[in-house]
Amino acid sequence: MDVNYVGENLLPGKIGQFFVILSFGAALLSFISYFFATREPHLKSWKKLGRIGFWLNAFSIVVIASTLFYIIYNHLFEYHYAWAHSSRSLPTHFIISCFWEGQEGSFLLWMFWQAVLGSILLFTAKSWESPVMTFVMLCQIFLASMLLGVEIFGSRIGSSPFILLRDALNIPIFSNPNYLSMIPDGSGLNALLQNYWMVIHPPTLFLGFASMVVPFAYAAAALWTKRYKEWITPGLPWALFAVMILGAGIIMGSFWAYEALNFGGFWAWDPVENVSIIPWLTLIAAVHVMVAYKNSGQGFFTATFLALISFVLVIYASYLTRSGILGETSVHSFVSSGLSGQLIVFNLLFLAIMVGLLIWRYKELPSTKKEEDIYSREFWLFIGALVLTVSCVQMIATSSIPVFNALFGTKVAPPIDPIPHYNKWQGAFAVVVMLLTAFTQFLKYKRTDAKKFWASTIASLIIAVVITALVVYFTKIYTNVMFILLAFTAIFCILANIRILGDALKGKWRLAGSAVSHIGFAMLLIGALIAAATNEVISQNSSGYIQIAGFDKVENPGENLFLTIDEPIQMGDYRITYIGDSIVPPNVYYKIQYEKIDEETGKVKESFVLKPFAQNNPQMGGLIGTPDTRHYLTHDIYTLITSAQSDTQMQAANTPQEEKTGYEDYDEPATYQVSLGDTLRYRNGFYIIEDVNQDAKINNIPKGPNDISVGLKIRVVAADGREHTVEPIFLIKDGNTFDFNKDVTEQGLRFRFTNILPKEDKLEIMLYQKPLPEKKWIVFKAIKFPYINFFWAGTIVMTIGFIMAIYRRWKDGKQAKQKTV
Repeated sequence: MDVNYVGENLLPGKIGQFFVILSFGAALLSFISYFFATREPHLKSWKKLGRIGFWLNAFSIVVIASTLFYIIYNHLFEYHYAWAHSSRSLPTHFIISCFWEGQEGSFLLWMFWQAVLGSILLFTAKSWESPVMTFVMLCQIFLASMLLGVEIFGSRIGSSPFILLRDALNIPIFSNPNYLSMIPDGSGLNALLQNYWMVIHPPTLFLGFASMVVPFAYAAAALWTKRYKEWITPGLPWALFAVMILGAGIIMGSFWAYEALNFGGFWAWDPVENVSIIPWLTLIAAVHVMVAYKNSGQGFFTATFLALISFVLVIYASYLTRSGILGETSVHSFVSSGLSGQLIVFNLLFLAIMVGLLIWRYKELPSTKKEEDIYSREFWLFIGALVLTVSCVQMIATSSIPVFNALFGTKVAPPIDPIPHYNKWQGAFAVVVMLLTAFTQFLKYKRTDAKKFWASTIASLIIAVVITALVVYFTKIYTNVMFILLAFTAIFCILANIRILGDALKGKWRLAGSAVSHIGFAMLLIGALIAAATNEVISQNSSGYIQIAGFDKVENPGENLFLTIDEPIQMGDYRITYIGDSIVPPNVYYKIQYEKIDEETGKVKESFVLKPFAQNNPQMGGLIGTPDTRHYLTHDIYTLITSAQSDTQMQAANTPQEEKTGYEDYDEPATYQVSLGDTLRYRNGFYIIEDVNQDAKINNIPKGPNDISVGLKIRVVAADGREHTVEPIFLIKDGNTFDFNKDVTEQGLRFRFTNILPKEDKLEIMLYQKPLPEKKWIVFKAIKFPYINFFWAGTIVMTIGFIMAIYRRWKDGKQAKQKTV
């Protein structure tokens, strides 16, 4: 029997689902049309039809996104996506974040960016439009299929963002036509994602992923149409753009990890982090070989292969993060939503296109019989690309251990501590890459004068050695050989590229972009390694003990300090005081005052307050802290809450009312056998057993002829002289005994008259006392990160360099077109 549900707003979902299907059909139409437009360029109708399909797809994506946002913003919890990812309490910017928190929303974001990039290609690709858009729209078909949510021959294709809650969940309340009245709010955005980086990091990262398809499309189009030597010029600016945007997205993730997550750093070699950086590194390698080919005609196959494999690795990264296969090895991955099969097909098809085109055209690919000179820039650019590729192989092999285990039934365990494991390998690769990036700046394409090369290189090496010695001395990284080598090669790289930048200032601006981006990357590396090598836990606890119950649950007690409110302690150069807190559900913000005191005068030289916050999140194992950081030019002070009194308080507050007995707020009771006239002490005064009332009355309980109701009159005298009188009652009714307690609220006392002992001529009472008010406390960890600003400054400088390089390559392409005309 059908249920007529009350209050459901079904129209937005129907509109959204219609355009989901339309977007898929339009992408398919555009792909087929562009395919035949490439095969038969003389038939202009195919190209027109391809454009119509593209614009219809783009329009559908905008409608889908607008409809989904409408559903989320208006809290239409009859839709599973809105219920699962949003709540009424979220501010607008976090409601926007809800849009891409789920798998369906993130695929839609990817589709949107790809539609934006496709629209740019329609106006700029010119003769490349049809073959390039063929591959872009093929990718769009697969992305659109992820949102279909339809069943074909018993198999579900995609997961619709417009599925109704009652269709997604099978629970009893959906038998009630008015079930929406029982759902006052949604599950809400994961509290750890309620950060401003959630608003800007995912869109940037997905723009990077979307832009990776363009270099792939140009390279694949060149192989398909035999325009081998032409694709580098239009493809290079797009490759640089993809590298810049994806790199910015990855670094934003590092910012987020450093500012908002609780592992005390900016990179943890998490599998999801790894699979995002791998295609970035391979495309960087592709860019360098593309530049080499453009200047010398060497390395066409390598440049094409790396451009193609970079996007294939993006799809593979999507599979790893979305299939649920990394669920036990990464905290960032999505849970499985049944899309694994589609993602595998998506990946295998683009891999097959790459391999098929390379094999098909291999014998025709441009090549030079002349061996590259060892003193040529292109030779060492190729070596650098090879080193980057090998480093990616190491990362992807380790990150893919769960995949290998699933495929081959093996039980290989991922590294127990991934950070030293990856640092050991990737540190060595970084040394080689930095060294190559440095001395290749002194080489020219095709052939370099050996004497000039060695003179320039040795001069820069000597200066680099001196500066490295100073860095090692001041940062005290004497014992770590790898960090010393990294510092040396990064400084050498900066010096070499400053020389190139100096030439640019003399009018040779063509090389300025690459020099600036190389300097930025080297600064980033120096900041990362110094911060990693010299970061210091300043919240040292020499006792290794924390004076709270369950202190052993605090990780590394020796690196955590206990603070009681308004009771300062000395921590290195700072006097630390916990001065209060405030609650903004679900978080508690803790105010920790740092003061630097002048030892001679006792005056405060510096004072600031950090406000790290935490939440009690049982689903994630208890207290989850989010740090706050004090930024200086030369270092950061990073502070994280690891335990807090309010965590226990919140747990007590969350205890269901039906499970409470009324005695939770009291200490264990004391039982006394007393006589009239006895005086007994409690912690804040004394009380006197004065009299017995043999005719005590109990409200709403009638007294039968055989019932006995006795009240015990007790006078309570507090330490400040104030007196209170109470009369707990003992009742014998129908052969059963009962007692009725009485409280002295001002003193935190509860009296029970529990028995009459005629043989002993005694009366039995029980006294409950509330515990003395406990001062609020927290446990926190503080870390000093020296020179971390090099990391952030390097990111900005590197991005500026990419923008300069993109502009230069775009200008080169424009000039080449003008010469052709």
